Amino acid sequence: MKLLILFLFVFCFSVTQEAPKKANARDATPPAENAPEPFDGASVEKMAAQCVTLETDLGAIEIAMMPEVAPESVRGFLNLSATGALDTTTFSRVVKGFVIQGGNLSTSEKWGPELSKRMSRRLPDEPGIIKHVRGIVSMARTDEPNSATTHFFILVGPGSHLDSKFAAFGTVEKGIEVADAINQAPAEGEKPEKPVKINHAVVKPCKN
Repeated sequence: MKLLILFLFVFCFSVTQEAPKKANARDATPPAENAPEPFDGASVEKMAAQCVTLETDLGAIEIAMMPEVAPESVRGFLNLSATGALDTTTFSRVVKGFVIQGGNLSTSEKWGPELSKRMSRRLPDEPGIIKHVRGIVSMARTDEPNSATTHFFILVGPGSHLDSKFAAFGTVEKGIEVADAINQAPAEGEKPEKPVKINHAVVKPCKN
């Protein structure tokens, strides 16, 4: 009888203990509401020292930042890149000889509530003196004021009608031929038949 009681005690004690957490288990802790992102509060000098490489299906596009003319647009783009929000998104719009457009987070393989919330944040308008010429990276927006979110475009041709209206915040340092290839791929109207994916966006200090 004593042995039976002892057995039941040990059994009940063991099943009520929390199982040890595996080292490779997914963290179930939900992200903090409005948690700061890597470049929140970063100075213009710090942001200017960073370059973003978009590793696409067709090759890499390296972009230098211009926070001195559009600091909040640069901050937003760096945060999107550094947090992985742009990973697996696509260039979902092309205008032949003019632009390729990315940053639509709903094209991500990781699309869900967090990315939806991220895409709802609006940026202030930052029209500047930078001319919209080939290689410039700028924020897309609607006709409404301060409506830019996460969508951006890269010019493969001139766009002088965009000057002083859209926030030009970066310039392609390497890989403009990749942007050309994305722009010239088969499309139906402005919708690519097979959208080119941004596999990974990498933020690193620019090479001098």
